[in-house]
Amino acid sequence: MRKTGPVIRPRRLRQSPAIRRMVRETTLSPENLIYPIFVDETISEPRPVGSMPGVSRQPISAVGEVTREAASLGIPGIIIFGIPKEKDAIGSSGWDKHGVVQEAIRAAKKASPETCVIADTCFCEYTDHGHCGVLDHETVDNDATLANLQRESVSYAEAGVDIIAPSGMMDGMVAAIRAGLDDKGFQDVPIMSYAVKYASAYFGPFRDAADSTPSFGDRSTYQMDPGNAREAIREALLDVDEGADILMVKPGLAYMDIIRSVKEATNLPMAVYNVSGEYAMVKAAAERGWIDERRVVMETMLNFRRAGADLILTYHALDVARWLAHD
Repeated sequence: MRKTGPVIRPRRLRQSPAIRRMVRETTLSPENLIYPIFVDETISEPRPVGSMPGVSRQPISAVGEVTREAASLGIPGIIIFGIPKEKDAIGSSGWDKHGVVQEAIRAAKKASPETCVIADTCFCEYTDHGHCGVLDHETVDNDATLANLQRESVSYAEAGVDIIAPSGMMDGMVAAIRAGLDDKGFQDVPIMSYAVKYASAYFGPFRDAADSTPSFGDRSTYQMDPGNAREAIREALLDVDEGADILMVKPGLAYMDIIRSVKEATNLPMAVYNVSGEYAMVKAAAERGWIDERRVVMETMLNFRRAGADLILTYHALDVARWLAHD
């Protein structure tokens, strides 16, 4: 006679690491990762970012080495942020043929031709006021900024970039960039749109890394309100209609529901940005011995995937790839 007890025991499929791997619903690979690189035109040696342990601004001369390291770990793509020598009110360094991002693109492609090189396409790092476009008094002029985004995108494409990634949350930015690229013969260059980018406090350390703190106010008039979810679907669908090839949600940790909602509402590849504040919190807690850094990071990456992300932009990318290689 059978002893009393449950017939169905889900724990049977948790008995060993091998069984758990066999039935795991969500997987993570280095191929899901994109590594962000900060390139500073004003330095000759790597300069650590104080608020982001393990992250440094890189001189242009080091871009090739960093790109090769990422590629050696199986990471297929990098995204470049540039800090120029000179800034002005309209961010004109953004379309300088020999600008910091343009030179970094060339260096990365020369060092590792197979690596997918992505250029963050915005103006906050290029303007002397730190906002993401042209100002009309203290308001960002959306349409004047679109014209400059076209110039910047074409310049990056001419330098050999693989993907354009507009991040400024200007209305119509994808359509404008698509038209500008197509007009100059770059119809095959994809656009990875920061389609759903919130005006988030999680971006704090990035301002330190990219030297992009606004000189007044904040970006809440053009980035999304953190309380809005339906608006995220609207923003994503607008970018789909305008010709985006990949969509992104930024930040990630506090917006897992948004990743899932956008994924279900669209049929494009989905990216998420594991942003600087998320990274810095993990690093700070790990330094104090309060958490197991590796376990927390790997759990977070897996959960981004479970929420629907195909691609994860993360400062943890090199560590994650190494950990995956030794699992």
